[in-house]
Parts: sequence; C-alpha cells; structure tokens
Amino acid sequence: MQKNLHYMNTLRNWWTRAEGLGGATRSDEEKSMTARNWIAAISLAALSTTALTVSAWAFQEAPMLTEMVEAGELPPVDERLPVKPTVVEALSVGEYGGTWRRAYSGPGDRWGPTKLMEERVLKWAAGPDGTAQLTPGYIESYSVNENSTEFTFTLLEGLKWSDGHPVTTEDVRFWYEDIFLNPKIVATIDPTFSPGGVPMEVEIADERTFTVKFAQPYVYFLQILAKDSTGEPSLDRPSFVFPKHYLSQYNDKHASEEELAAAAAEFGVASWTDLWGSKGAATAWWANPDLPVLTAWKIETPAPAENVTMVRNPYYWAVDQEGNQLPYIDRINHRLYQDPQSLALMVAQGQIDAQDRGMSEPYDFYKENEERGNFHLVPWLGSGVMSLIPNMNTTDEVLNALYADERVRQALSVGIDRELIIELTQSGLAQPIQAAPVAGSPYYQEDLATHWTEYDPDLANELLDEAGLAERDSQGFRLRPDGKRFTIVVEGGDMALSKQLELIAESYSEIGIEILPRVIDRTQFDTNRANNDFDMQYLVFDRLTYVPADPRVMMGSESYANQSYVWYSTGGASGIEPPADSDFRKIYDLWDKASSAASVEEADESMNELIRTFVEGGYVIGVHGAGVRVNVVSNRMHNVQADLVMDDIFREVGLSRTQQYWIDQD
Repeated sequence: MQKNLHYMNTLRNWWTRAEGLGGATRSDEEKSMTARNWIAAISLAALSTTALTVSAWAFQEAPMLTEMVEAGELPPVDERLPVKPTVVEALSVGEYGGTWRRAYSGPGDRWGPTKLMEERVLKWAAGPDGTAQLTPGYIESYSVNENSTEFTFTLLEGLKWSDGHPVTTEDVRFWYEDIFLNPKIVATIDPTFSPGGVPMEVEIADERTFTVKFAQPYVYFLQILAKDSTGEPSLDRPSFVFPKHYLSQYNDKHASEEELAAAAAEFGVASWTDLWGSKGAATAWWANPDLPVLTAWKIETPAPAENVTMVRNPYYWAVDQEGNQLPYIDRINHRLYQDPQSLALMVAQGQIDAQDRGMSEPYDFYKENEERGNFHLVPWLGSGVMSLIPNMNTTDEVLNALYADERVRQALSVGIDRELIIELTQSGLAQPIQAAPVAGSPYYQEDLATHWTEYDPDLANELLDEAGLAERDSQGFRLRPDGKRFTIVVEGGDMALSKQLELIAESYSEIGIEILPRVIDRTQFDTNRANNDFDMQYLVFDRLTYVPADPRVMMGSESYANQSYVWYSTGGASGIEPPADSDFRKIYDLWDKASSAASVEEADESMNELIRTFVEGGYVIGVHGAGVRVNVVSNRMHNVQADLVMDDIFREVGLSRTQQYWIDQD
C-alpha cells in the first residue's frame, strides 16, 4: 500500500510535468493558462510553412540492406532515399539490427501494430519535453492560406513506395477521383472531410504539389489530418496518396468486371469492394504483404499466424541526425497470446522488448518482475477514460426510453463505486473521472471532469424511484415498465476487463439493476456496435486531449449513438433520426458551427458548448482515468521516451517515434 501511495504521488507529479500545468501551489487560472499554452503552441506550429533540409552527408543503411544492394536486389541507399529526406532527431543515434518482440491477441488486434508505424503528411510526434507537436511526414513543405480554406502540400522529391515505385501526385489524383469520390468504395464522405456538407476538393499543381480546398474556413483541418489522416478505405491510411500502380487493378475505374471478379476470387472475398477498407483484403497492410506502403516497416507474415512479422521498408524516407536511414530495427515480431495471463507470463519471462498494449495486470506485478524479466517500466500516462457506453439507439423500446430519461443516466453514473474499482483493479493508480476532456487539454473544465462521479447509492435509488422504477422482484431487482427485470448486458472486448465488470455489476445490484457481464472477441464487439446490437459496452473513451482533432466519438460515432451519427453523416439517408429536441441535434449543429468558424477562438466557443452538452447529458458514464499506462521496455531497448501522454488523437505509441527505437546488438 505504501508503494502504491508513493507511486501515486510520483504519477501526480508526472501529470503536472507532462501537461505543463506547473506546481500544485499555482492558481487554477494559472494552471488553465499554462495548459492552454501547451496546446496553443502545437496549433500555431501547425500553421507555419515547413522546409525540410539536411546537411550534405553520406547516407548509411542497415547491414541487411547493404547485403541486398551487393546482391543486386536493391539500388544504393542514395537512390532509395528522397533528395532531402525527412530528419528524425533520435534521442540517441542507435545501432542497426535486431527483432523487436511484441505480442498480439489475434487478427482483430490490428490497430496496435498499425499505430506503431502510421505515416501522414503531418503527424503528432513527441518533442524533447514530451509534448505532442505537429511534425511534417513525407512532405517537403506545407502552407495554409489566410482564411484557412486552402491547404497546399509538396511531396518529398524522390519519395518512393516500399516497392521502389515513385510517389507522385498521380497517386493523389487516383486517391481523390477514383477512391474518395467513388461511392462504391466510400459510400459516405465523413463530415470531417465535408464541413458544411461540401466535400473537400483537390487540385493538382505539378508532379509533387497539390492543394486541398474547402468551401468555408476549416481551422481544425491539420489536426484532423494528423489524427485520422484521410480516413477509409485503408488501415494505415496514408494522407491523400494510394499506390495507383498497384491498387488500380482492384478499382472499377481501371479494371473490368471480369478482372474485379477474378481479383475477389483470388483473395477469397465475395465482391471486389471487400478488397477495400481497414479490413480489406487488398488495402489493409496487416493482411496483404504485396501492398506498397510508406511506413517504416511492412508486413512479412500476416495474421492469422502464431508469429506475425514485419520487416523494414528499404525505401523509408527518413534519416536520423547523422544521415542513417531509419528505422534502426530490422523486424518486429508479434507473438500470439490467448489471454491476459499468457501475456503476463511472457512479460515475466523477458519475452517482450517494448509494449504497453494489453498490459492489464496490477502495477505491482510488473515492478516485482522487472529483474526477472530483464525489463523496466517507462512511464506513460493514459488520457482515456474507461467508460460504460449505453446504446442510446437500442431497438429495445423500453430500454431506449429508460436511457432517454436523464434521471436514469444520472443514477447509472452516481451508482458506481469508482474508488473500489480503482483500488482493486488499478492498484489505486487512477482517478474517478467523467468522460470529459482531461487536465492539460485546452477544453478541460473541472466541473465536467467530476460531473456525476461522486458515489451516492442513496441518490441513485431516489432517482430510479422517481423515474418510475420503484417496483422490484423477489430478488430485489427493479422492474421495467413492461414488467421485465431491469437487466443490462454489458459487453467487454478484453478478458482483462472481467474483474472491473464484476465490480460494476456489484455496484448496480445495490441499486436494483441487474448487470450481465459478457466478455467477447474484439471483432465481435466492434461488429455488435456497428450493427446496433448491444445494450451497453465497456471500453476506453478517448480523444479527450485535443477534442476537435476527432470529435466524432463525442458526437456518438461508433459510440453511444452510432445510428444517430449515421443519420447525421448521411444527411438523413440512413440511420436513426434523433427527436427534434434531442441534444444529439444540438451537438451536430455545434460541430457544423465549429467546422466553419473563421478563427480558432470562434471555433472553440462552439466546441466548448458541444463538449458541455455531451458531458452534462451523461450519455457516456466515465469510471476511471488519468492513470498510469504500464509500458514494459526491455533493458536492451533504447530511445523509448518517458512521460508521454497516450491518446488516440496522438496515435498512442506512434507519438514516441518508434522508427528511432533501437536494440543492443551485443
């Protein structure tokens, strides 16, 4: 217990340092201002034109690539790199070689490996002090016009796909005309790429330069690009470019019906459109070793497999400060594990080189096994909030009406003993917190972070009685208006959540609500949400740092009101229409205002109102957050930066710039 208390104090200090909030003696106003400056610096940096230059040096390459050059299998490194490659300032200049050992839970665990290596025209990367900064990727420069309606990008000269084929604006044109605007592939253009209902336009200037245009100002666009790039239909989602020389054979603008049918048969899918998407047989890097990529590694042995392997991209376009082509590490091996206990055993036996994903054992377990497993913990901070997500679009009409009652939603929130869950499952290293912007975000408000989080079962019982749920059965559970027991099936997508779900069920039983925990495969978990086939789910609610970089989850997308968001994003063509007086309509209107505002200040006014409407409505029930992110790092692994804030906005582990990790070769 004393160890936990000491670490909690360390963690709190780390929060303060990582967020730039200053010491505990500072006023709330000073803390708020410092936090805003932390994010503002990022935003202002995003508006500047960037020219990437390198000194005149001889480039170096990994020994495994030198062998391929000498065998005539690859051109020399100078011919593989751009004329002026992007420079990544490594924490220390590393050694080439080695295999990074990780673990994965199955084919559905595709986002973990993806976030290790995603690339965009702009991406979030950790600065020397650990703060997230917008950093150019495979572009030479970018600029924004005065009213934020035009964004111009210039690709690196000599940029190449992983198969050595040149990357040009023909790849941009292919993506825009034949994919983005192709309704057979992109059935609905996401509102984040069509503010005001008008899709973005792309204008090609020359072989390397193109301009993205909007019909109205779009001050958040660069941050949106850094988070989700240009979206589907891809897994690694390179911004604006798809390899035309490879993917055109699977596109209906370039291939005949017979050719497309043959391609579908070759990949074992029903239709050629199944070749496209984040799970697409052709466009998901995780499944297709032949897909040309821009990432530091590419798939070698795809899932499903006992060991999924990735191998370095010989045409990767970045070097370190001494001209060494990145990445340093040759391969990444993802070993399949069956359950949390199996992963814990791998950690204790020293079989993991660097991984935070899936680390669900109590903190003390990892500290006690550091010496045995030859690893240490590099502290990262989780900014997501473990949350209960009620399905506000459930087709169970009685449950739908109960969820729609604010008294029921408040009771569901104040009826959870968050402190007990934190103590028994998080080693006390988290905080009871609402699903709201976290401290350090420019959108943080203390009253929202603590909204309905104080445990008060008496109030919960009173609210439920007032909501017409006073009658109970012989076992003390409340009866719904239709006479059935008030039962909620709560799904979790990870066995590691089992204990938390049990404790949530115990809390709710005290107020007369029966919870049936159900842990299922993550693929089925996601499918149930997409098909509107769930009562409630338990998962991390994230994107709570720089909220407008991806506001969709707070708007209900793939969350508490997915079908209502579908209605909004399709202009009413499909989905479930929310009531005329619904908060959901207000939230959509506020995003429309924010995404057309002429300035960040004006846009933020609408964003803050959107956030307050969502949080005060209690549509998602936060349980705990602001806790330690266990990050196991082998003692032979280097350049894993400490004190980073993990959020899906920043692409989590990708923030740490994995291409500059390196492994001792002794």
